[in-house]
Amino acid sequence: MKKLLILTGISCILTSCSVNYGGYPIRPYPTNNSGNAASAEREYSELIKTYKPETAEVLNDLLNDDDPGNPRTSISVENRSPCNMVLTISGNNFFKKIPITAGKMGYTMVPKNQNYRLSGTVCNSSYQSTKFITTSYSVKLSN
Repeated sequence: MKKLLILTGISCILTSCSVNYGGYPIRPYPTNNSGNAASAEREYSELIKTYKPETAEVLNDLLNDDDPGNPRTSISVENRSPCNMVLTISGNNFFKKIPITAGKMGYTMVPKNQNYRLSGTVCNSSYQSTKFITTSYSVKLSN
């Protein structure tokens, strides 16, 4: 009887440890995070083999201070995480995937004056943003 009482007391104490006293929601981690990381790394590995960066065009755009006569502008993303990533940029009649190595920058040229959806996975963290791009745009991502 005494052992049963002790076990009941211990289980009550352990149960109370899971109570969220701070008021912040407790979100369980998705069970397929390692699958997301593995698929993101596979996608990065496949894409990096054939990807051709637009280095000259992006540098010209940045150095010419967003020439108003140019119908295109640049988007650049700095990946400050320790993980490789693939950034997807989609807009009206535009779709591109950019592999970005850990600690490096990725960039591309896009038509001006449009909404673009930027998305990707950085070290199991999802990034999604919608921006109306009129001039060069830069963002820094970390995990």
